Amino acid sequence: MRRWLAALVAATTSLVLVSLLVPLALLVRSVARSEAIGSATRAAESVAVAVGAVDEDTLRLTAEQAGASSGHPVTVFLADGRVLGASAARTPAVELAARGRSLTASAPGGREILVAVQGAPGGTAVIRAFLADEDLDEGVHRTWLALLVLGIVLVGVGMLVADRLARAIVGPTTALAEVSHHLATGDLTARARPQGPPEVRTAGLALNHLAERISDLLAEEREMVADVSHRLRTPLTGLRLEAESLSDPDEAARIEARVDALERAVTVVINDVRRRSRERASCDAVPVVRDRVAFWSVLAEDQARTVTLDLAAGPLRVAASADDLAACVDALVGNVFAHTPDGASFRVRLAAGGTTGADGMDGMDGGRGGGVLLTVSDAGPGFGPGDPSRRGESGAGSTGLGLDIARRVAEQSGGRLSLGDSDLGGAEVRLLLGIA
Repeated sequence: MRRWLAALVAATTSLVLVSLLVPLALLVRSVARSEAIGSATRAAESVAVAVGAVDEDTLRLTAEQAGASSGHPVTVFLADGRVLGASAARTPAVELAARGRSLTASAPGGREILVAVQGAPGGTAVIRAFLADEDLDEGVHRTWLALLVLGIVLVGVGMLVADRLARAIVGPTTALAEVSHHLATGDLTARARPQGPPEVRTAGLALNHLAERISDLLAEEREMVADVSHRLRTPLTGLRLEAESLSDPDEAARIEARVDALERAVTVVINDVRRRSRERASCDAVPVVRDRVAFWSVLAEDQARTVTLDLAAGPLRVAASADDLAACVDALVGNVFAHTPDGASFRVRLAAGGTTGADGMDGMDGGRGGGVLLTVSDAGPGFGPGDPSRRGESGAGSTGLGLDIARRVAEQSGGRLSLGDSDLGGAEVRLLLGIA
């Protein structure tokens, strides 16, 4: 905007200056030529006064002095053909002036200023003052150069003033954009400082009001979700008491483990929704994946499923918290149990960098040193019709949120999620996590 405004002012100022300076330059040239012609005419007239009043020698001396003082050669053509003063040819214009008519005529290299003096001894005498072309425009080019410099200076001053005015507008506008970017990234404490023109100040106040309203709405949402999550503790407590009252110790221990996992998930939700801002966390993915696969291995053993765990040598630090990564693994492995029949095996693989899978699929590159690739493959029926990664949609009767949880964890870390077919015969979910 600053460049556009400066260009607009430069164009406007240039048009105004051209409309003023061009006529002024022509006027300067006209005045300079009139002044030069007037100077030569005065020199000729000063000699004409002496014709007939002084002798020939004095007249010659007068013509020479007049020419020297004015800078224009002065010649006296007497009626008898004699020439006094500066040497000059008798041109047709001189012959015309000898008839008693004063005039100005063009001559090679300049102009002749001819003054006819009637009543001189022997007839009409002609006084000739020669005005060279360079004398006509003497000082004009210097004046034009001065006008050009003045025009350039005025255009520069106009552009400087326009830039200062544009800065007064662009600066506050840029500050508003920065505040909006901070708000977009989750920094709800960012506020605009009203400054600049009244319209920009009004926009800043409106942006601050919007930020306050967003903060209030998010606070209300956090409290509402936290209250709902907190209310789940009561049925969880009752479920724990029911589990403890079971007669089978193994069954009671297994149910208590499930209750503990559910209670941990509820606690994570409560802490997460009460957190004012989510700072980017990191964790070592190897122990998190190992722990969650071990958790699901108990249920896999009950359903006669074969579990294959392929972990790279750690540590593999990813740009996601341990809780988020655990929720992601639980969502992916939970989908295997929910959408494949009992006895269907699955495999969990964790490797450094985007590599080519066993099924020949192209590897993914997270753009952050390769990232960490988490792959969950199963021997089930594969994905159903439609796009199973879309939030809230599922072709198998579920809520469709499992893959969305995994996708959000991957994208927040700087990676992404992709789906494909597994070499085990079923579905495969490939999750590229950005490195911390």
